[in-house]
Formats: sequence, C-alpha cells, structure tokens
Amino acid sequence: MDLIVFLIFGLLVGAVARLLVPGRQSGGWGVSLLLGVAGAFVGGLVGRAVGLYREGESAGFIMAVLGAVLLVVGYQALIRRRRLL
Repeated sequence: MDLIVFLIFGLLVGAVARLLVPGRQSGGWGVSLLLGVAGAFVGGLVGRAVGLYREGESAGFIMAVLGAVLLVVGYQALIRRRRLL
C-alpha cells in the first residue's frame, strides 16, 4: 500500500514540477511519474544534507517538488542536447 501511495505522490509531484518549468516538455505521464518519484528522493537527500530532515523522515512536498523541478530541467537539457547532435 505504501508503494502505491508513493507512486501517486510521485505522479503529483512530477505533474506540479512540469507545470512550474516553462516550455514544452517531451515525454508523457510515465516520465512525469519517474521524475516525480526521483525528485522526491533527491529532495529528501538534499534536505538531509543541509539539515532540514533527519534520517528516516520523508521529504516534504516542497523539497520533493524542488528536486523534481531540478530533474525536469536536467531532462529537458539532455533531450535538447540529443536533438542537436
């Protein structure tokens, strides 16, 4: 059950991140889900590294969205670079 909730949370975070990043993004909801889940993970790691969270605490929604935004921007840069080559 926790996995399903985490995937739904990842989809929500990925969708919010894609809405916040300007421009046209390639990829569908599957990419949003993966970037959202990975963003929540990255947000948790960054939050623990700077002391906002302790080990065992999950990242907050804001940190998860910030992590997902970073990943969406990186994903866009990677896709644009591939198109130019």
